[in-house]
Amino acid sequence: MDFYYTIETIATAEFKDRGSKFIANVFPIVTSNDFKNCLRELKKEHPKAAHHCFAYRIGYGENNFRVSDDGEPAATAGKPILGQLDAKQLTNVGVVVVRYFGGTLLGVPGLINAYKTATALVLQVTPVIKKHIEILFQLQFDYTKMNEVMRVVKQFNCTVADQQMQLFCILQIGIPKSRLEEVLYSLNELNGLEIKTV
Repeated sequence: MDFYYTIETIATAEFKDRGSKFIANVFPIVTSNDFKNCLRELKKEHPKAAHHCFAYRIGYGENNFRVSDDGEPAATAGKPILGQLDAKQLTNVGVVVVRYFGGTLLGVPGLINAYKTATALVLQVTPVIKKHIEILFQLQFDYTKMNEVMRVVKQFNCTVADQQMQLFCILQIGIPKSRLEEVLYSLNELNGLEIKTV
């Protein structure tokens, strides 16, 4: 597998059922800390909400996900939210559904439907993009090598994750998994370049 599906934009959608309001928020993430920051902001934005239920998936392995029912009956919120992410094969994505209680209990089937529907609605309005799976490498080189290094980076559609430019440069790049051998071969052809995995 050389590709994965994700999103680049933040989006919101709303679903109402018997007075309760479910506001689904979706956002791109790379680490669990990214997710925690988004969740913290949403809790500040909606301090009076009854629940902030969520699911997220990070990376390409099967087990890098988390779900929370945040006080709702077990498996009525987090799992249905994750189910929608998985149905679209999305990763590096977080969803938080904020619930304002409307006074009427929805019961287990009603809750599952509400969280699932709110998530489905927000994913409908969010463009999905296909991205190369990348492997991170750190390059260290003399500033005079910058043009040669950047030529290889552009030629193979690598992404620059981080850069520190002084007399001596440190560049963190993501190399598409499908072109790893070619890129490393081209970089190794350059003299005075130190390459290590991140």
